[in-house]
Amino acid sequence: MRYLPKSPADRAEMLAEIGAASIDDLFATIPAEYQFKRDLAIPRQHGESEIIDRFRAFADQNANGYASFLGAGVYRHYRPVLIDTVVSRGEFLTSYTPYQPEIAQGTLQAMFEFQTMICELTGMEIANASMYDGSTGAAEAIMMAVRVTGRDGAVIARTVHPEYREVIATYALHQEIPTTEVGYAENGRIDLAALDAAITDNTACVLIQSPNFFGTIEDVAAIADIAHKKGALLIVSIAEAISLGIVKAPVEADIVSLEAQSFGVAPSYGGPFCGVIACKEKFLRQMPGRIVGETKDMDGKRGFVLTLSTREQHIRREKATSNICTNQALVAMMTTVFLTVYGKEGMKDLAVQNLAKAKYAADTLGQAGKVLFAGAPRFHEFVLDLGKDAEAANAALLEKKIIGGLPLAKWYPELGPNASLWCATELTAKTQIDAAAEALK
Repeated sequence: MRYLPKSPADRAEMLAEIGAASIDDLFATIPAEYQFKRDLAIPRQHGESEIIDRFRAFADQNANGYASFLGAGVYRHYRPVLIDTVVSRGEFLTSYTPYQPEIAQGTLQAMFEFQTMICELTGMEIANASMYDGSTGAAEAIMMAVRVTGRDGAVIARTVHPEYREVIATYALHQEIPTTEVGYAENGRIDLAALDAAITDNTACVLIQSPNFFGTIEDVAAIADIAHKKGALLIVSIAEAISLGIVKAPVEADIVSLEAQSFGVAPSYGGPFCGVIACKEKFLRQMPGRIVGETKDMDGKRGFVLTLSTREQHIRREKATSNICTNQALVAMMTTVFLTVYGKEGMKDLAVQNLAKAKYAADTLGQAGKVLFAGAPRFHEFVLDLGKDAEAANAALLEKKIIGGLPLAKWYPELGPNASLWCATELTAKTQIDAAAEALK
């Protein structure tokens, strides 16, 4: 329910009930010199229509009319209006943890459907609902692999999102998990020879990302073969979930860590997002987060319960697999609605649109620079060497209402100051790509 302010009559009645003559009586214990008596120095109150006009003006100053080529783990896709219509309903918006299944069937069923769709997309057997985001999901997947294998090391591809790697480093430090980083080959994929050399008898898992941070699709089968021959598990992190509409699911993986932001979750200045872990069923009891299962009630009707909740709220702290205490049920609901609206064929068509836009963007923008890592398949991101400083180029593009790619020198200094990561989705117009290419020239 919406907040409604109290009327003067309501306030008088409340004060009378507690025996106070006025609001000031409630603050009588505070010395007079510390009491604030004047009005706040803020603008006058505004009507709803005035507020909307004010924020539209702010939007015009900020992003309206700008073409954006930013991606790098946060992607701008069309959000069907049905998403907000559903998640704004009180029974979803105000619900929290479904501790009592008899009064939380709607929430539990939505989470169950979410898990089912994630399994179908990733090719895994079970999925949780859910993690905070893709970065914490990847870190938790590594901890899960350590528990499963009894080993304590992790090999991580340098092509994994740099911020994911920073989150993993924080987890690994305090979990005492030694990590080894493996570089990339000329085609932007992980260096398979270096990977083979990096895996030891103490390696619990190999973590890759596909599509990786450069937008390149990794050879998951070949990487899985190398990892499994040495007794290590393979974790595949997916930061761009839309790719699963056309890219082969990483069925060779043991654990998949997915960021589902692209499935109907707005960029929102970086969060909240929706992380997921999916895996083979044999690892079920080592999976963090919640798992919703289907059962029957005493009348034989279909029902849903929390099948497994390996958190310290449910079991002894020393046996808990994670201390993530809030599940992203409402954000996961956005994902569920998105996937329901698009369906199997819609997801494929959407992925094809993204692929086509990126192909056109790479070909067109590449005329003003050089597309790097062209020797391997990619989805909707690509690295462009502009032949000029990427930061300076972005500043010039911004004057033309174009938000350029993400400069990579901070994380990949070996690529030089001219390299940046560009992204094109179904919302990127051909005219915007042409304008960016002309501006770069």
